[in-house]
Amino acid sequence: MKLISVTIDKYKCIESPQTFEVNDGITILVGMNESGKTSVLEAIAKTKFFQDDDSFKFNLTFDYPRKWKKNVDKSGENPVAVVCTYELEDCDINRIEDDLGKDVVLSRRISRTVHYDNSVTISMIHIDKKRIIKNFLTEANIYSESLCEKLEMVNSSQELADVISEYKDEAKIQGIKTLQKLFESPKVNWKDQVGWYVFNKLIAPYFPKFLYYDEYYSLPSRISLEKIQNNSSNITEEEKTAKALIELADINIQELVQSTNFEAFKAELEATQENISDVLFKYWKTNKNLSIAFDIDKIEKNANYGTQIVEHVLDIRVRNKGVTLPLRNRSKGFNWFFSFLVWFKKIQEDKNSKYILLLDEPGLNLHASAQKDLLEFIEDLSNDYQILYTTHSPFMIPSEHLDRVRTVLETDKGSVISNSIQEKDPNTLFPLQAALGYDIAQNLFISPKNLLVEGVSDLMYLQVMSNVLLSLGREGLKDDITIVPVGGLDKVATFISLLRGQELQIACLLDTFTDAKGKAKIEDLIVGKIIQKNKIKFFDEFVEDFCQADIEDIFTKEDYLKIYNEAFGKEIKVSDLNESIKPIIIQLNTYLGVTRFNHYTPANKVVQMGVSPDYFESQTIDRFEKVFQTINKLFQ
Repeated sequence: MKLISVTIDKYKCIESPQTFEVNDGITILVGMNESGKTSVLEAIAKTKFFQDDDSFKFNLTFDYPRKWKKNVDKSGENPVAVVCTYELEDCDINRIEDDLGKDVVLSRRISRTVHYDNSVTISMIHIDKKRIIKNFLTEANIYSESLCEKLEMVNSSQELADVISEYKDEAKIQGIKTLQKLFESPKVNWKDQVGWYVFNKLIAPYFPKFLYYDEYYSLPSRISLEKIQNNSSNITEEEKTAKALIELADINIQELVQSTNFEAFKAELEATQENISDVLFKYWKTNKNLSIAFDIDKIEKNANYGTQIVEHVLDIRVRNKGVTLPLRNRSKGFNWFFSFLVWFKKIQEDKNSKYILLLDEPGLNLHASAQKDLLEFIEDLSNDYQILYTTHSPFMIPSEHLDRVRTVLETDKGSVISNSIQEKDPNTLFPLQAALGYDIAQNLFISPKNLLVEGVSDLMYLQVMSNVLLSLGREGLKDDITIVPVGGLDKVATFISLLRGQELQIACLLDTFTDAKGKAKIEDLIVGKIIQKNKIKFFDEFVEDFCQADIEDIFTKEDYLKIYNEAFGKEIKVSDLNESIKPIIIQLNTYLGVTRFNHYTPANKVVQMGVSPDYFESQTIDRFEKVFQTINKLFQ
């Protein structure tokens, strides 16, 4: 069965009932620090004890909101903590029907209410008792409407025996006795004994278990085996994960501490490590030169008749290019990921139970790219497990699945849980907005092949002229090349570095540098082999006798003035300009007596006009074709 919704009545910072839907695969709780995200997971986890830990359960003194606790104490009531609503899956229905016959389940939903004294109330699914009895009688070949109605009134083994005593026919007696298992519940006061049978035998054993994990369950570097053995009921969260590692390796601690040869135990640990590493390094892509090294250390002390072993310690070290360091000396992110896999692998070994994973701030200490790898891992896990996790990192929120997000907001009336689309608090929404913005930046403007240009006007001119050339059957810009305007020459170097980090193909088509600082940044990237020199092209390379040029100079002066005059309602002629100045922008600024130039308006005008090829002189078209031919070759 699967969890479909949770209602937390009152728990710590949650002061009024909060209900939210749970997705089939992944549900993400997003909110600021101290908003109540962890409390949500804790409350859910306590409805089914974590790793059978009796200390992890509801406590009215510590868990009930302080504002309301006095009222509860005076009333003596046993308040509701959490209600979990489940829906039976097809496999659950098939299991019931295999036992009781077809078409006996009338509803698939069942609720499990946990109170603060940790007692449980079940709101049962609806079953068709009459249909169940009919199925049994039909199977025994003794069905009749009157007998079915009589048996429908039975609600105990004694009442069933009374019905049986009315008959002498052995076939009928034996047929009725097939119903006995339905009325053998020790709960004699249960109002529906058949319903109890269905729940106790066919549903309750298959409830999924909640398992809660946070950063406190990370493995220590050194593990005292005697402590785990002697204090199995009172060990720390770290030691619980260490115990999971020992159990995963199928090692008997009692045998280990009594042994004088540890090679066999090391072999089991190393085999386990190899198994974990297969998964670890499938998803841990940050540094694949790492490996795990296990050792069993014995601590000795001098005694009257020699040395005496007083403690056995499992030592976990991480090897990197021949150098080993304690696990704790590696990054917190790596420690968390490795520890989580140990914990999770132990869960996977339990083939008799189904689990719902509750992860509090997974990957909190991971780099953004490693969080992306963790998301991939969680996505794969969701094929077999329902997962609820909390986060405030935009990199742990897949922008294509914002429907998975539930927001948690701290208010004057306690924490409030809602769907992401209903939340209005900007701070709570920030991780979602950042995730969406990052995705837009990645997908709207960036592709595997990227041509960096200075601004939007360059983008417009290149798109217009590429279409003109293509309409003439000549070479325009290839379809798989994305033009990326960077917002100014001073930002080119930054964009090259950022995009290069994503392993994308990059080339640049730029105005001639007049700023020495910007030119120096580009030269530094070339020297540092961040980008090849031949991947950077300047417009002056495509215009004869120009040592400085902008994209506007690729047009003939006559063509560009047509565009400019159309855009600003001017009637400037070529003869009005100073021919001794090469770039047309400087000529126009000199003529108009201004220092700033509006690149955007003429570019936007030429797009609006939807010009045809005959609008331009052949020299303009030839120059732009040369530009596109050069750029296309850079990406071959």
